Amino acid sequence: MVVHKRVRLLPYQRQDLAEDYFVRKLRKKQLTTKYGVSYPTVQKILTRARQGDYAIHTSTNKRYQCLEYGLKRLGKIEQSIQDKLARKARRYEKDYPGELLHMDTKRLPLLSGETKLDGHEYLFVGIDDYCRELYVGIYADKSMVSSADFLDMVLKQCPYTIEKLLTDNGTEYKGRYGEHLFMKCAGEAGISQKFTKVKHPQTNGKAERVIRTLMESWHSEQFANREERAKALARFVNYYNCVRPHKGIDNETPLERLCQYFYQDEQPTNKGKKS
Repeated sequence: MVVHKRVRLLPYQRQDLAEDYFVRKLRKKQLTTKYGVSYPTVQKILTRARQGDYAIHTSTNKRYQCLEYGLKRLGKIEQSIQDKLARKARRYEKDYPGELLHMDTKRLPLLSGETKLDGHEYLFVGIDDYCRELYVGIYADKSMVSSADFLDMVLKQCPYTIEKLLTDNGTEYKGRYGEHLFMKCAGEAGISQKFTKVKHPQTNGKAERVIRTLMESWHSEQFANREERAKALARFVNYYNCVRPHKGIDNETPLERLCQYFYQDEQPTNKGKKS
């Protein structure tokens, strides 16, 4: 018989242990000390001794050695990796301008020399899913009055019809139907609303990303006052929409993307155009 190197007790020692317990009436705790093995090992030896079995059994785990189980496990792991890669690479893009506009709000930091008594200003952003055209506005608060005013400004400036808005569940965007100013403004313009999943800001990823770009590029400067900050924002938005190429739209600018859509020779659809 081949004995594996980690065996603690040989067959004759196992028989002695059983005799100590059944004949000499030693307790199991005493046996663990005498033979230098654990309590479960003593219990296992005594269970087999009742059947006259003092042999050394090979330790196997049939579950993990089973080929069928192993193949199923590998299949699950492969599927899990594919699902993670798919979630990571999942991108979508709407088919025409105005099909979906992402909106979000960001509290702006206080400028040098300002205190909490001056209060924070809030940045409202709207970005078109198809062409990445950016709209912004700075307001004294993030109330439904400010969000409704921002939406009204976007509607006046936007050269195409907006069909749907995607926002988070903030009180500036969501409230009682018929009473909330932002929702009323959207409804009167024939715009449907879509809200992100609670505690899932990544659902509104394009708005989150453009806010990060704004804070890294525009607000990285030092401004003397809020008027200077607002003017710098207007310049940056013009640069963003007309000059800066975007990898997500084949290195085109939002303006180029819009021109390509509206002035192409053959247009398969009239969606997105204002009547």
